[in-house]
Amino acid sequence: MRRVLSSSRVDLIILDLMLPGKDGLAICRELRATESIPIIMLTARGDPTDRIVGLEIGADDYLPKPFDVRELEARIKAVLRRSGPEASDSSSTLGGKFVFTGWTLDACQRQLMSPDGTMVDLTSGEFDLLLVFAERPQRVLSRDQLMVLARGRDATSFDRSIDIQVSRLRRKIEDDAKAPELIKTVRSGGYLFTPAVQRT
Repeated sequence: MRRVLSSSRVDLIILDLMLPGKDGLAICRELRATESIPIIMLTARGDPTDRIVGLEIGADDYLPKPFDVRELEARIKAVLRRSGPEASDSSSTLGGKFVFTGWTLDACQRQLMSPDGTMVDLTSGEFDLLLVFAERPQRVLSRDQLMVLARGRDATSFDRSIDIQVSRLRRKIEDDAKAPELIKTVRSGGYLFTPAVQRT
């Protein structure tokens, strides 16, 4: 894998959890330290803990085994749509840049710049979720709404991926992720993106 990554352009990685030697979670964690390539993890059936951990450390999507190959193909296409050039093209028609409390979210370049001018590395899932918030500031959005808007699919009863991505976003954009000011939790409602957003 490392040889391929060093010599070739890779659009997406499908990573099995159960591997000989180093497991998929460890490899995902190492990849996220150096790469922003979208990752889909394959996880054991009936074990939501593995899925939650995989999303927590940076996977963009997961698929439990056994799975239908057509569903895997659909997940691949969805993740590539969110992370590829066509995603930038569609996002750019929505307004280009979103500025809030000193942060700049560039929908065309799919980049986030901090108030001090530092580029913040986001996974494709984190970027899409922040873009949904920036497009709909000061509105309570349910988890189901966020799942559909950011990921293009309905949530399931065990799906905590939105909560996990919100938690990861908070660690990257909040002064104190344990006492968030930008992304507020609304009891029995969902989440509220609090700042005023200027679209340029």
